[in-house]
Amino acid sequence: MTVLRVQQAQLAFGNEPILDRVDLLIEAGERLCLVGRNGAGKSTLLKAIAGDIQLDEGTIQKVGDTVVARLPQDPPANSDQRVYDYVAEALADVGEVLKQYHEVSQQLTEEVPDDKLLDKLATLQTQLEAADGWQLQTRIEQTLTRLGLDENTSMASLSGGWLRRVALARALVVDPDLLLLDEPTNHLDINMVQWLESVLLDFQGAVLFISHDRMFIRRLATRIIDLDRGKLSSFPGDYDQYLTAKQELLEVEAKHNAEFDKKLAQEETWIRQGVKARRTRNEGRVRALQALRNERKRRREQQGSAKLAVQESQRSGKLVFEGENMSLSFAGQPIFKDFNLTLQRGDKIALVGPNGCGKSTLIRVVLGQQEIDSGVLKLGTNLEVAYFDQHRAKLDPQKSVAENVGEGKQDVTFNGRTRHILSYLQDFLFVPQQARTPVHALSGGERNRALLAKLFLQPSNLLVLDEPTNDLDIDTLELLEQIIADYQGTVILVSHDREFVNNTATSILLFEGAGKITEIVGDFNDVEHYLAHQTSKGTKPVQPQSEKPASKASEPIKKKLSYKLQRELDMLPKRIESLEAEQQELQAQASNADFYDQPHEVTGPVLERLAALEDELIAALERWEELENLQKESS
Repeated sequence: MTVLRVQQAQLAFGNEPILDRVDLLIEAGERLCLVGRNGAGKSTLLKAIAGDIQLDEGTIQKVGDTVVARLPQDPPANSDQRVYDYVAEALADVGEVLKQYHEVSQQLTEEVPDDKLLDKLATLQTQLEAADGWQLQTRIEQTLTRLGLDENTSMASLSGGWLRRVALARALVVDPDLLLLDEPTNHLDINMVQWLESVLLDFQGAVLFISHDRMFIRRLATRIIDLDRGKLSSFPGDYDQYLTAKQELLEVEAKHNAEFDKKLAQEETWIRQGVKARRTRNEGRVRALQALRNERKRRREQQGSAKLAVQESQRSGKLVFEGENMSLSFAGQPIFKDFNLTLQRGDKIALVGPNGCGKSTLIRVVLGQQEIDSGVLKLGTNLEVAYFDQHRAKLDPQKSVAENVGEGKQDVTFNGRTRHILSYLQDFLFVPQQARTPVHALSGGERNRALLAKLFLQPSNLLVLDEPTNDLDIDTLELLEQIIADYQGTVILVSHDREFVNNTATSILLFEGAGKITEIVGDFNDVEHYLAHQTSKGTKPVQPQSEKPASKASEPIKKKLSYKLQRELDMLPKRIESLEAEQQELQAQASNADFYDQPHEVTGPVLERLAALEDELIAALERWEELENLQKESS
């Protein structure tokens, strides 16, 4: 049964339409994921469906008594309002009466009852009975209980993840037939993302959601809706089927455009022929050429991909950080206890755990910015740190993108090449007009791209990325993954995007609570194996279990190498062979009798490279042995 119908929707804020005569049907029980590039208009479409924005043309029709509720992109602002009051506001006038009734009831439990309060309570009871308010009160209480929320908690005391949970309660309490979710996993840790997945899988109504979390999309979506250059296309099936179909469509479009452009070029050549040809030219052909020109003007080219690249500095020392028996507590709560950690050049680790568990604190310890209560620390040498801050504190919201990134300069230097700031920003998909826009006017994804542009100008050999994936579109996410994979320095990553972590990190530090941090080599599949193993031993982990069934205690756990680790193992012999060949070549140069008669500018780089090769060979051989042992254990 259809719950909502969008017909010929047209909406534009500038020259190009955001919605260009789009149609959409949403059926009961569907879970539709709306995908598209940053700025394509996804949030605008959700707002239009919710009635917060009016279309220029076209209609959005709720079928029958369809109730629509929307979860906005940002969590509700902190305030002294109680959770119950914020959720009850969704029920309009009855919600206001319920708020007052709840408040008076609280006063009567905390104060000596007086006639005035009792009279007010009686009046409110009468109003609720007339409006069937008791049923709605029960719904509020059931929703809050289901989501694990305390009705008397102040909104000001909640973290971003819990505020997101309160906003979801407000959307669910109206018992919607269609639930609209805009980036619902932002501000949520992995525990809450998995909890949200289970809630939405149990939800009986239709869901239309925007997300760039690919694992979340794969778990939930029954259909993909693609918004591209104002046009809306529907792709039945899962996310991977969509990727294949979308690529095929783009290839067909590129082929069609190439044939069209060839024909247009031929006709333009014909119209510019000499006087004799013009006297005898076919006027119908001239009109056809004009039509071709008009069609070419109307064509909207696909937005290009960002050209992300990071500026690396000289190599750091082999040891980046070493900590033995480290302990640290705040207000009696242990962050970590008797924790050992060694980071070597080239390591890529992800810090995973609930919000507030101490991930950012551990980063400060590694960077030497936070003292510990006990233990021994050794910081690395020649470290140059580039820090991506999830709160974007390095961006001045009142200044333009160009002023923030270029720090007031017109030219910037990147990898030894001087470029104009506007040219550099085009690599990050900022056209000159956008580059001059104040940061506060940008979308979340655009602000993240601006911060990446600023960060990557800074030479570094230690890259710290704290929630870099929020609001980035999937194309940019994949480019960022490639940058991290190719980065020669060390990477410390904090992210709740499971697929992003799988594609970038070689090991995970799992914050289990009560000061326990466990290092797990591999990706989230290995984390799930570990958590299932802990459960089978009778140890209750703080991290939630995977949705997959836990292994039985009687069954030994077979830990296969992940795809990424297996590929690394397969590539290591070739890498070792290459390093040894380079080492032999340089040793042959250094063995020549006249080698040391040459200037230092010639001999120095050779000797430095020989020393570095020794370190790289040892590291590669140790890694090969480590992965071979893991493979043997799994067989």
